[in-house]
Amino acid sequence: MVDDPALRGPQDRSRIALEEDYEVRYWTHKWGISQEELTQAVHQVGHSAAAVARHLGRSEYD
Repeated sequence: MVDDPALRGPQDRSRIALEEDYEVRYWTHKWGISQEELTQAVHQVGHSAAAVARHLGRSEYD
């Protein structure tokens, strides 16, 4: 099923979809990081939000 961009957060909060602009905005705002930092983190540890949060030294639930 395709994500509904009218929804404010990611459809599956356990995964980060870099190809969805609204998800990138959500995660960068949530963790106070740049798009480049998010992209680098996802490329290093994968699309798991928990793995990216650990990599950034942040809580998945911040």
